[in-house]
Amino acid sequence: LRGWDPPATPYGPGHRGVDLAAADGAPVRAVAAGRVSFAGRVAGRGVISVELAGTGEPPLRTTYEPVRAAVHKGDRVVAGQVLGTAEAAGSHCTACLHWGLLRGDTYLDPLTLLPPWLLNSGPSRLLPVLGVPLPR
Repeated sequence: LRGWDPPATPYGPGHRGVDLAAADGAPVRAVAAGRVSFAGRVAGRGVISVELAGTGEPPLRTTYEPVRAAVHKGDRVVAGQVLGTAEAAGSHCTACLHWGLLRGDTYLDPLTLLPPWLLNSGPSRLLPVLGVPLPR
């Protein structure tokens, strides 16, 4: 629904992730294996962060919001595992899931985690991938 638009400055305007179509109650799945580093509410929205296994130091971290969490901080997850369900209330768009990617404090384009053949083949869906390439 809305693509990656990195800000020019750390606190500048932009879009620090991508918005994927997601109806209220739709399952939200982990894009790759890792450990839940946060599952809770931030500014009234449900947020889940997952540190991805084997992605270096600091590790890549994916974020999902707004989500009603089915996991807890410290849980290990596998690619494709349900993390929770999409919540319509509190989102900056209606019927969407905001998906983000960070390394440390630096936001990256989460679409770089997906294989190229998947990117231009129709509507985007958050699916598990077998390997997680390191962004350049």
